[in-house]
Amino acid sequence: MKREMASHKIHLQCPIASNNVSFLRKIIWTFLIACLPSCSGKNEDEDYEDLILNKTWVLTPKVYESDVTLILNNLLEGYDNKLRPDIGVKPTIIGTDMYINSIGPVNAINMEYTIDIFFAQTWYDRRLKFNSTMKVLRLNSNMVGKIWIPDTFFRNSKKADAHWITTPNRMLRIWNDGRILYTLRLTIDAECQLQLHNFPMDEHSCPLVFSSYGYPKDEIIYQWARYHSIIFGEPRFWRLYQFAFLGLRNTTDLVRTTSGDYVVMSVYFDLSRRMGYFTIQTYIPCTLTVVLSWVSFWINKDAVPARTSLGITTVLTMTTLSTIARKSLPKVSYVTAMDLFVSVCFIFVFAALIEYGTLHYFVSNRKPSKDKDKKKKNRLLRMFSSKAPTVDIRPGSSAVQMNNASHLQERDEEYGYECLDGKDCTSFFCCFDECRTGAWRQGRLHIRVTKVDSYARIFFPTAFGLFNLVYWVGYLYL
Repeated sequence: MKREMASHKIHLQCPIASNNVSFLRKIIWTFLIACLPSCSGKNEDEDYEDLILNKTWVLTPKVYESDVTLILNNLLEGYDNKLRPDIGVKPTIIGTDMYINSIGPVNAINMEYTIDIFFAQTWYDRRLKFNSTMKVLRLNSNMVGKIWIPDTFFRNSKKADAHWITTPNRMLRIWNDGRILYTLRLTIDAECQLQLHNFPMDEHSCPLVFSSYGYPKDEIIYQWARYHSIIFGEPRFWRLYQFAFLGLRNTTDLVRTTSGDYVVMSVYFDLSRRMGYFTIQTYIPCTLTVVLSWVSFWINKDAVPARTSLGITTVLTMTTLSTIARKSLPKVSYVTAMDLFVSVCFIFVFAALIEYGTLHYFVSNRKPSKDKDKKKKNRLLRMFSSKAPTVDIRPGSSAVQMNNASHLQERDEEYGYECLDGKDCTSFFCCFDECRTGAWRQGRLHIRVTKVDSYARIFFPTAFGLFNLVYWVGYLYL
């Protein structure tokens, strides 16, 4: 009986248990189906992603945009960008770097040059420290106005432009230890006082000087970030034109003013001028013009129009060349190397014209001596009395016989000439042959006017050659 009753109880409880199991199964399946999309989403948006680092798979945590926003909001909460870091505690150290994108052109008239740079500044701000898996926040220019940045300005700039296309060319990075990197691109027209005494064989050191505008050394100290703080691109693409880039050097100085002592950083760019342009445009034309003026020494002294026009033309040409040479220079009061060369060339050309003027003056104003004049008249009287009558065609030069009379030709050599100013060789230079007689002083220098062209053919080229030798050796090697 007991066994039958127990089996009957078991038969009564089994349907109830089976129903409960099926119900629980339905609930579990319903729950799994409901949780399946969310679980799959978690698998898709896993908190870790695979990155290759040094050829090794490393799990790097992802950071959501909301996390970066949260970090920035926390950093800027209560941040006062009007106050420098560590104010009242210690000076802020500003490390500077510079990348020279291009230099040039150099404007000698305005004494300035153009430079395109990427200027970088680094400093620490403990207020911007943050704890995150991210080590650095890479931000754009919109963040620049929300934090403190140095008031750096370029002391010798005449004009400076920041690049704004297509967006402001500025970059800001914040490290988790509070280090800040701020870079921007600038194009600056900087002043460069050119010393043009040796122009166009001159060399210059054009500076780029910057410092803090309002913070003295007790507040801000500038220093170069590392040994090679200045890097430059390929110089052959620079717009220097007339100049060659020799190198650069950087210095750190302290300038004392009434408002305090300021740390001043300077970069000097060493430039050397190329002479090719000025050789073609000035030196060669001036030299050829001087040589052209010497052609008059080989032209007959009686060809007055030819020699006069040649002399005047060369003088006017030198005047034009000197004016053109000065256009590429500022109006400095001292004499440059090119001014010296052009001036000497002008003197040589002008001296060639004066030489012919002197020659023509003495030749055309010769006076026959009285003794020879009397002998000439007596000779003519004897001829007329002994021979057929003649007609004097040109006084003092020739006589034409009438009725088969003989022909008489008089030469210039038979004329006598008085000494200079009638002083009978009292001057140091005697210009006529007749001065050898009479009161000729022993040791006096005898010069024949008719031979001045022969002397000039030797003197002018020799003097000009010596001048060029001294000029080029002095400016190029001394």
